[in-house]
Amino acid sequence: MSAISRSREKWVLLFPAILVLSLITVLPFLQTVWTSFTDAEITAREQQVNWIGLENYIWALTDPDFLEALGRTMYFTVVSVGLEGVLGIAVALLLNQKFRGRWFLRVIIILPWAVPTIVNAVAWRLIYHPDYGALNSLLLQLGFIDSYTSWLGDPDRALNMVILADVWKNFPLVAYIALAAMQTIPGDLLKAAAIEGAGAWKRFHSITLPWIIGPMLVVLILRTIEAFRVFDIIYVMTRGGPSDGTKTASFYVYQEYFSYLRSGSGASYAVVVAGISAVLILAYYAGIRRDQRGA
Repeated sequence: MSAISRSREKWVLLFPAILVLSLITVLPFLQTVWTSFTDAEITAREQQVNWIGLENYIWALTDPDFLEALGRTMYFTVVSVGLEGVLGIAVALLLNQKFRGRWFLRVIIILPWAVPTIVNAVAWRLIYHPDYGALNSLLLQLGFIDSYTSWLGDPDRALNMVILADVWKNFPLVAYIALAAMQTIPGDLLKAAAIEGAGAWKRFHSITLPWIIGPMLVVLILRTIEAFRVFDIIYVMTRGGPSDGTKTASFYVYQEYFSYLRSGSGASYAVVVAGISAVLILAYYAGIRRDQRGA
């Protein structure tokens, strides 16, 4: 079979998937882009939609509330993914050691990631409950606090508490990817380094970390993209409150579109968020290609 025939065969096989993806992603996205240039609103009666050009985008990029939401989203993304990376690698190093019951611990660690996000959010909302939450009870018994605290009732604290719940949900994925990469490190390489006098930190810094950096780059950047679009855990735990302390960009889009019924401006906010996500995706591909060239 010639190269041209093989190329045609690939496109024929891919066509159904491309068609489905176009129907469920490309066409709705193009509709959203078109709507973002109009003054459309979601109303019960018919409305004449007018083309207003870049007005929605100008408003979006100068809206202080939306810019603050983007800032919260960046904070959520950086802190959440950073903690997941550090905790995931630390847990992977532990699970990579030989000790009794290691297999059982490996099974237990994956459970938070296996729990649906909505269930995880509801569970942590109950843990944080100011009256009967398990966190207040535990800290009170240990003597760390003197009275029950409203963990999700303080605008300066609530977002960090949501980050903690998100880290608990997603760090097992990072840990398992790191563990899988560590399993491929030749044992003789680590033994030789130990014989030459390299300590645990030196072996990790010089051998383990460079070895797992490729897979870790993939999972951390994918987690970055997911964290930047965070919505469900925010919706379940705080509804963006208190005092907009946990209102992220995606939640802002949701409110603009479905609460205030301004579909035109809501679509422009959504396109801005999608554009930033696209930049993150490009960074993902650039990082992967750079890692492959380095290998």
